Amino acid sequence: MMRHVPAAEYDYVIIGAGSAGCVLADRLTACGRHKVLLIEAGGSDARLAIKVPIGYGFTFSDPRVNWAYRTQADPGLASRSIYWPRGKVIGGCSSINAMAYVRGLPHDFDDWERDGASGWNWTTARQAFLNLETFRGFGLRGEPTIRGTGPLCVSDLRDRMHPFSARFLDSARDIGWPVLRSTDDREVEGLGYFCSTVRDGFRVSAADAFLRGALRRPNLRVVKNALVSRLSSNDGRLSRVHYKIGALDQVCEARIEVILCAGAVNSPKILHLSGIGPGDLLQSHGIPVLRDFDQVGKGLQDHLAISHLYETTEPTLNTVFGRWLGRVGAGLRYALTRTGPLSVPVNQVGGFIRSGGPDAAPDVQLFCNPASYSISASGKPQLDRTPGYLLSAQPCRPTSRGEIRIASADPQDAPLIHPNSLATEADRLSAIRAGKLIRRLLTAPSLGRVTVSTRTPDILKMTDDDMLEDFRRRASTVFHPCGTCRMGPTSATSVVDNRLRVHDMTGLRIVDASTFPNITSGNTNAPTLMVALRAAEMILEDAHG
Repeated sequence: MMRHVPAAEYDYVIIGAGSAGCVLADRLTACGRHKVLLIEAGGSDARLAIKVPIGYGFTFSDPRVNWAYRTQADPGLASRSIYWPRGKVIGGCSSINAMAYVRGLPHDFDDWERDGASGWNWTTARQAFLNLETFRGFGLRGEPTIRGTGPLCVSDLRDRMHPFSARFLDSARDIGWPVLRSTDDREVEGLGYFCSTVRDGFRVSAADAFLRGALRRPNLRVVKNALVSRLSSNDGRLSRVHYKIGALDQVCEARIEVILCAGAVNSPKILHLSGIGPGDLLQSHGIPVLRDFDQVGKGLQDHLAISHLYETTEPTLNTVFGRWLGRVGAGLRYALTRTGPLSVPVNQVGGFIRSGGPDAAPDVQLFCNPASYSISASGKPQLDRTPGYLLSAQPCRPTSRGEIRIASADPQDAPLIHPNSLATEADRLSAIRAGKLIRRLLTAPSLGRVTVSTRTPDILKMTDDDMLEDFRRRASTVFHPCGTCRMGPTSATSVVDNRLRVHDMTGLRIVDASTFPNITSGNTNAPTLMVALRAAEMILEDAHG
């Protein structure tokens, strides 16, 4: 028999302790005036595979920390169902991602404002990024430097990268591409060493940067392993959150606001379960329609990338992790010094490059890794045993849009993910141009002289049609879903306004990547943190008049 407990009251109830939820929990409790409840579907992040940077390979498919979603068969990708990892743990995706810290490009945010998200231009976004970050890097003479005082540690780890990674930069120089000296936002095009959310050999998740300190405050309560089933209204205001811990049903009340931070997949799912969404969809599952709101779940965007693997004559990370003795040596080095290959992410070199398309700005993001590996159909990374490397290209600004829809009225059922990939001619042409950039980098002398053979279809022999077909059959997500509760001026085209309040509803805000008006050019974790920091300022402004 299920037991019920009376509703508890808080000023704010935050749903989701991921990247955005951790920022909000910190900022909304800092002044001491507000009582906050943070609800997380997953459990503790106190796991070695989360804390050690290279542990990303283990959390990638671990259902204990990962929703491990799969898309519906995607016609644009040869009707394949693609594995979509999403964080289900304190820290959310920031606890299981590859730790690359990429703000995006300035025009990404200016485009947000042009699309109706007033006030979300590059000038305001850049200031929020600066407020987020403490940057550990190197000066022009190679001396260690620290700048900024933000909670999030962002590190330039070039001194710890595998030596083979320098080959990628040499190849960029061979063909005249810029090689970046730093992550200064004035340098937007070229290849360089990725900056990462890593400090002293450990991952720095949003939980580490923002939530840890907030947990010491008496006005914050965190509930783990709690599945939110729906929201409901009280006196016309959406203020009640219904959730379950095991067999125990619970209800809490938000005196000021409910803030939905469940991500681009689960935020629209929770709204649908609450009766907020397309009326025909809700009725088909027997859910009473609280508000017929067609835009909820629409507008889904994601990055797709095609990867090519090559065997090389020089040692790479395969040489270390593909042998028992190498793994033992790396483990001992990390245990004693917090350095070595375990202390840095596998994404080591990358950047934005112009492909020759119609955009004036760089339109393809490249990833160059000193390891060759593939992802099985079940989502498990598989490392090659002999030395190899990976070149991957991701069109930056896809125009296709998909949709998230609930599969049933049961909160435990995974939603239906319809990516609708390569639905536009512009996206299909971008996929071809992305492949050509890989081919150009591959044929540079610095890589050409150490490359033995390809482990994937030979891009050097492909026509444009072949490249597109290869993209359809092998490309996969780069784990950047967004836009399903997008920001905009009216409910006809968006879900939230420019202060992230749900249109025409009282007491409900959404703060996560689902609110992006359109996808940013690169990795989406940094922009999500930026959105959350700005949202916290707006929420406190509204509360304090």
